Amino acid sequence: MFADKVLMITGGTGSFGNTVLNRFLDTAVKEIRIFSRDEKKQEDMRILLSNDKVKFHIGDVRDYASISQAMVGVDYVFHAAALKQVPSCEFFPMEAVKTNVIGTENVLNAAIAAGVKRVVVLSTDKAVYPINAMGISKAMAEKLVIAKSRMIPTDSETVICSTRYGNVMASRGSVIPLFVNQLKNGQQLTVTDPNMTRFLMSLEDSVDLVLHAFEHSKQGDVFVQKAPASTVADLAQALKELFASEQSIKIIGTRHGEKLYESLISREEMAKSEDMGRYYRIPADNRDLNYEKYSSNGEKNVSLMDDYTSHNTTLLNVPQIKELLLQLEYIQGELQNK
Repeated sequence: MFADKVLMITGGTGSFGNTVLNRFLDTAVKEIRIFSRDEKKQEDMRILLSNDKVKFHIGDVRDYASISQAMVGVDYVFHAAALKQVPSCEFFPMEAVKTNVIGTENVLNAAIAAGVKRVVVLSTDKAVYPINAMGISKAMAEKLVIAKSRMIPTDSETVICSTRYGNVMASRGSVIPLFVNQLKNGQQLTVTDPNMTRFLMSLEDSVDLVLHAFEHSKQGDVFVQKAPASTVADLAQALKELFASEQSIKIIGTRHGEKLYESLISREEMAKSEDMGRYYRIPADNRDLNYEKYSSNGEKNVSLMDDYTSHNTTLLNVPQIKELLLQLEYIQGELQNK
């Protein structure tokens, strides 16, 4: 479906953007557009790749004019541009709104206007029962996807959907690079709560999820990949053993806005989700503003369901975590250079 097509990645200089780019460079895709506001990272990527198939567009999703101009002629969009750090969004919530909410609306409006065939908006577990500004802003982005999907004419070529994933291992700002850096510098490992659990997904897994969404999406769908999880304590122990370190672990307490576990699907969503094997598909809620139907009539099976969380998925032990970590190029490279 991507042969001779134009693919745009918003936030394309980030961890996810780089992984998508590597996946598509050697395919029959016609052009890959990297859209971001970081000119230094774009320049570094341009020098490293030296590939005419990749085109670079400086702009910000907050600015409709810049994303609209870059969207002309695009067939498929991966919308990865976002503010993702929980603490920074807590202290500057309006910045999260501008990028994650208004920016997403700009991307969707520009895509619909340009006749883009598919748009996949990357979301997060923190959008489920959100307790922090980052999660609230991403939950609103998901709501925008569903609201826009209702308004797209049935004869329109544009289909928009979301993918939701938990902790992506070794992505920028995640805990694994922090632990590795502490180990290599002889520092204590700072663990927030030993019993805290997190899903374990690779960047390649996250790209697979997006590609699945491109192929199978209907208007307003949310796609979730089934994934194992681990406690933060076991993850820290697995890394200590891989790096043959005797560094001690320091418990520092839960950070501002952090959850004890990740929720990828709420029980309300589980009641209507479709099990697709490796993935769940959550269809959009397409009820209208008939208030009797919307808020008075309940669904009995909701109370029978559980959320899908990092507490009730498959929990890996330390040897299993080590095996998973060793599959990551980041860990392989760090072990070679330790």
